[in-house]
Amino acid sequence: MLTRRHFLRLVQAGAGAGALASTWALAEPFWLRVTRYAISPPGWPAGLALRVAVVADVHACEPWMSAGHIEDIVDTTNALGADCVLLLGDYLATHRFALQTPPAQWARALGRLRAPLGVHAVLGNHDWWSDPAALATGAAPFARKALEDAHVRVFENDAVRLVKDGRPFWIAGLGDQIAFVPRRGWRRPFGMDDLAGTLHAVSDDAPVILMAHEPDVFPRVPPRVSLTLCGHTHGGQVNILGHAPWTPSRYGARFRYGHVVEENRHLVVSGGLGCSGAPVRLGSPPEIVLIELGASSIA
Repeated sequence: MLTRRHFLRLVQAGAGAGALASTWALAEPFWLRVTRYAISPPGWPAGLALRVAVVADVHACEPWMSAGHIEDIVDTTNALGADCVLLLGDYLATHRFALQTPPAQWARALGRLRAPLGVHAVLGNHDWWSDPAALATGAAPFARKALEDAHVRVFENDAVRLVKDGRPFWIAGLGDQIAFVPRRGWRRPFGMDDLAGTLHAVSDDAPVILMAHEPDVFPRVPPRVSLTLCGHTHGGQVNILGHAPWTPSRYGARFRYGHVVEENRHLVVSGGLGCSGAPVRLGSPPEIVLIELGASSIA
């Protein structure tokens, strides 16, 4: 029988657990881990060992993702010794609980990233949604100019051919898929993405790594692409007992996080670094992703 005393103890225990979870959720955005994958996708040439560092969803803002914190993330990324660094969009934060970090500051910090085969970037939906002029005209958002001023190449439906140890490969970057949010007369979001045009820029049979902010494109990605890399979902951002109440994808939890293999095609979704909606993370700590392509293990 549940007595009044037992009931009050249960209420107190529940309140304590709730307070602990709230404190944890507010602290977790400041943590950082490196998540490592070793992948040998079909069609990846034997002997082409490529180390790729992935930085996604920075969402620069004070105090949660200050320029100083981004500099620490950059230092950690540089220390990984990647052959190339890929930035997967959403450099800006739009939630109401923080002050925007000036674009010149976060871009200057990201401009300190170093890799022998370069630093390559795409834009995310928040980089568009934060710029009313870009939404009104379709012109490039100020986030793109900030990155380019920091000497970071930004891709929008194009590709570049690179060579490692005498073996070529391609990095392709897709325009954002939901750059334009619904307005009166619009039935659904639409974007700047052109998957066919992006892959048309690939002019030979060397393997392709595709950068795309949102993972919803993955069902349309052909086997020609060796690996698709995405962010956007934050790994659910809030996970309770392994379940995320909401994932920003039309496919729900299907592409929420991690290494996904479907029909022998490979996708890695980064949990990202920053926050969207509110400055909390629970069960999804910020991460830099390090992928070793063409290797059975990772150091």
